[in-house]
Amino acid sequence: MISSSEMMATEKAPEFVTAMATETERIGNSREVDEEKISRKKNPEEEALEAKCLPGIISAYLNYPKAAEENLKKCERSYQKLSPAHKALVTHFPMKLQRLRRCILMNSHFIYNMLQAFEPPIDLSKHMREPITGALSMEELQREEHHHDHSLKNAEIRLNNKTCEFDGGHLNHDHGSVPFSSHDWLDSSLQAHVPLVDVNKVRWVIRNIVRDWGAEGQRERDECYKPILEELDSLFPDRHKESTRPACLVPGAGLGRLALEISCLGFRSQGNEVSYYMMLCSSFILNYTQLPGEWTIYPWIHTNCNSLSDDDQLRPISIPDIHPASAGVTESFSMCRGDFVEVFNESSQAVVTCFFIDTAHNIIEYIETISKILKDGGVLINLGPLLYHFADEQGLENEMSIELSLEDVKRVASHYGFEMEKEKTIETTYSTNPRSMMKNRYYPVFWTMRKKCAITTT
Repeated sequence: MISSSEMMATEKAPEFVTAMATETERIGNSREVDEEKISRKKNPEEEALEAKCLPGIISAYLNYPKAAEENLKKCERSYQKLSPAHKALVTHFPMKLQRLRRCILMNSHFIYNMLQAFEPPIDLSKHMREPITGALSMEELQREEHHHDHSLKNAEIRLNNKTCEFDGGHLNHDHGSVPFSSHDWLDSSLQAHVPLVDVNKVRWVIRNIVRDWGAEGQRERDECYKPILEELDSLFPDRHKESTRPACLVPGAGLGRLALEISCLGFRSQGNEVSYYMMLCSSFILNYTQLPGEWTIYPWIHTNCNSLSDDDQLRPISIPDIHPASAGVTESFSMCRGDFVEVFNESSQAVVTCFFIDTAHNIIEYIETISKILKDGGVLINLGPLLYHFADEQGLENEMSIELSLEDVKRVASHYGFEMEKEKTIETTYSTNPRSMMKNRYYPVFWTMRKKCAITTT
């Protein structure tokens, strides 16, 4: 587990501080700054946790194309079982699978660049048996797509007339290129024993990128983040001077967009996320993207259900929709990894939780921790359902899961000194494909609670 290192800028864009706290895996601003890294020495416990965590997570990410290819082969086997008469009705199906393979290549390209940018650097050479050769121009790729050509084997896609090659096992940072992502070049030690749950975590991260950093996610951000931002803006009008800048903690920050938006409002914002899968991706987007729309991903390709058309399922998403380093964040914006009930001991004027409090094994402990973090008079702004993550989980029968009703949650909050100031219900979705025939809708509560000031006697 990484306890790494607070990082500052590369090139012109500053790197946002990213502190990694110790916890085993369970599921900057626009002006120029000096190029430096602020790091702290890892203790032996942190190094041991890092050594334990990282290989499995790297393995899950690097095995993304292999797992995706296995799914495609299953589809191919099903297609081959059709009678000739039935195949004649869906003659485009083999070409769809080839198009899916191209989408997987693009997603893999994003993943490999993300891993290469990670601090401390990940040497992919020890996970690769041989370099990849051959190139296919962007013009040729477009011709193939237009004429439904099937020739992608033994090739490396080249975009923007630039080539992406492996040099001694290191992937270069030519953002306009895509490596051919066959699992043949992966070391066998990383190909075996990747649990399905870890494969699904990688796919879930790719879907979540749209929610936080894609133009298609703007509707969900307006439904979920906008009420929170408006509430913070209203509650803290005097926040733009450094001396009066309030601190706001965002546990369960995911890929970091909400924490960034809070920073742009003028808060000393710190996002906190327990998932290494999320933190690897958020660090890359926040620190290393150089312009809007720099990367292209295909987030919807891993489900063949409820698609209106193949083009809908295979449509590209450009990310990020904004350049994070040019968004106007405050100097103190940061992201921290770890379980927030163990990591934080500094007080804040505000805690913001969005689709978070139901991720607890023990929601009472979450509320108690938030009460300890908040200063007297501070506010808890919450938006989200009570879809308890460890309720009825198959294989996790021995996992603790305290599942309270909303009425009980409010009663617990009152015990820890909170008073309700605002409460309403909103309607929203979560990381939903807007063009899918099926959308799960939530009707979560949105509330503002204030921690009562301690009564002093003279």
